[in-house]
Amino acid sequence: MNSKRPSPSRTGGLFSETEPERKPLPAHQANVDGGSRGNPGPAAYGVVIRDGKGEIVARLKKYIGQNTNNVAEYFGLIAALDYAQNHSIRALRVESDSELLVKQMRGQYKVKSEDLRPLFERAKKMSQSFEYFRIDHVYREQNREADTLVNQALDETSRGGSTLSSSVAIPAKQAAKDPTMRVVARYKDGQLQPYEPLDLPEGTEVEILLRLRK
Repeated sequence: MNSKRPSPSRTGGLFSETEPERKPLPAHQANVDGGSRGNPGPAAYGVVIRDGKGEIVARLKKYIGQNTNNVAEYFGLIAALDYAQNHSIRALRVESDSELLVKQMRGQYKVKSEDLRPLFERAKKMSQSFEYFRIDHVYREQNREADTLVNQALDETSRGGSTLSSSVAIPAKQAAKDPTMRVVARYKDGQLQPYEPLDLPEGTEVEILLRLRK
C-alpha cells in the first residue's frame, strides 16, 4: 500500500522549509535630537520615548556645555539607550533626523572624527545589549518634539535655569555599595567634558583621578 508522506513544509518538523514565525517584541520608540547654537557652541539634547502603545513615557533634555551638533546628537542617543537599559526595555527603535548619526550607527559611514569615535563606540556597544534594536532616519518635521526639548534646554540654560534629566542617575543600591563610577571625558577649552551625560544633584562634590588615554 502506497501512503503519501506529508510535505516537509507542512509538517513543521526539523527539516521544514518554513521557519515558525516569531512574534516580535513590543518595541519602545525613542526620538532623539541634539543641537548647538554656534557649532561649536552651547549644546543640548532632547529625547522623547514612547512605549509599544505609542504613549509617551519619558521626556529627557539636558544642556551639555560647549559642543558641536554631532556630539549633541550622540549624547541624545546615549541618553535614550541608557534610559532603556535602566528600565529593562528589551526592544528599541530610534528615530533621528541626523543622517550622519544614523548611517554611522548602521555602518554605512566611517567615524573619522576623534570627538565622535568614543561616543560612537559607547552607543554601538549599548545598542548591542538589546534583543531588538533599530535606528532610522526621519525628517526634522517628524522629530519636532525632540527638537523642542533641545531648544527648551538651551533657553533654560541661557536664563540660568536647570536642565537636569534622569538619564544616567546612579541607582541608590549601587551608590550605597560603591559610590564610584567610571567616566570618560575630554579636556577642551579649559574644561573636562564627559562623553556621557551625567545627572548628579546640584552641588555634588567629586574626586577626579586623571589617567591619560593614548
